[in-house]
Order: sequence, then structure tokens, then C-alpha cells
Amino acid sequence: MDSPPVLSAHDLECARGDRSLFVGMNFALAAGELLMVQGGNGQGKTSLLRLLTGLSSPVAGEVQWRGRAIAHTRETFHRDMVYLGHTNGIKEDLTPVENLRFQAGLSGHAFDASLAESTLRKLGLARCLDLPARVLSFGQRRRVALAGLLTAGAVLWILDEPLTGLDVHGVALVESILRDHLNRGGMVVMTTHQPLTLDGVAVRTLQVGRQEDA
Repeated sequence: MDSPPVLSAHDLECARGDRSLFVGMNFALAAGELLMVQGGNGQGKTSLLRLLTGLSSPVAGEVQWRGRAIAHTRETFHRDMVYLGHTNGIKEDLTPVENLRFQAGLSGHAFDASLAESTLRKLGLARCLDLPARVLSFGQRRRVALAGLLTAGAVLWILDEPLTGLDVHGVALVESILRDHLNRGGMVVMTTHQPLTLDGVAVRTLQVGRQEDA
């Protein structure tokens, strides 16, 4: 028997200025599934992710979390969801651990200092724990942001180009993180221009915009 949907979109319509990006969009995502959002530049991928996080509102339709519109269950939804956009959201003067503490406070997630440190070490940042983020490379700052996914305790990850700035080892690490999260019953909605190897997990695709522009 298929798992019931947890995240769903119902007749979503999105526009940028006077331009319609998409209309009548529907999908449902269950535990353990990854939704890969595809489409050309400017076709609405990031706009869709922002609708799914509640950062912006659709022209029509609604996004539901566990059967309720996210506008009506905002506190619960934001506790269950974490978003990583194009920018890392890292404070330059804070260390990696301090950044994770700051992010947890903003999102309302519990903060565990020992978990934060062990996660940063797992992501290859053991030598950077006491350094301010401003001296880290872009790839290292990206890993700090990725550590925030693991320490947030959220079931739904919404990721906009999470592989940006990562080398081949970083990409392999993200693939492992995604597989582990999905195999534990988590869910992921993401965009990426880079190929991913995600054997053994349920990957679905959603085309945004015109196919020929992808």
C-alpha cells in the first residue's frame, strides 16, 4: 500500500510581475520520497520552492502539509521544514557552531551543541570549528549551511541548488546525506543542475515551465 501524501500542492498558480510562470500545478509527496524540480532558467523553479516554504503566496491554489493548508498550520510546518536557498545564510563573524546556534534560534529548532560540533566534523570542518566564517572558502561555508539541515531535526528539506560550490567529494557527501534522510522517512524537494547518484531511494521529477526551455 502506498504511503499517504504528507506535502501536497493543489492547483498552484504562480506569476512574476505580469508573467505567468505556471498554472494548475498539482503533486503529492510521501515519506521517503524526493521531488526533483526541473526546468530552464527563469521558468519558476525557485518561485515554486518559495511557495512551498510559505515565503511567498500563490496567485491561486494552496500548499498543504499533512492535509492542512500551510497558512493555517504555519508553526507546525516551519518546525517540520528547513530551507536552504542559493545563499548560505551564514553570518561572517560567527564560527560554524555559532552559526548553527543562530540558525536554530531563528527557525525555532532546538539546538544541541555537541550534535552541532560532531555534525560539522562529519562534514569535514574539524579544523574550522573556531574560525569565523569570513575566513572559510565558499565550499566550506556551504558545508556549514548543510550542517544546519542535519541539526534542525526537520522531516522536510527544501533545497535550491544545494551542490553549488562543492567539489566532487562534497557532492558525494550530499548524496549520502540525502539517502540517509530519505531512508529514515524524511522528504526532500530540490533543484540542481548537477547529476546526482541516489540509488535505492524514490526520486520523482516535476517539470516547471516549458519543456523545450529546460
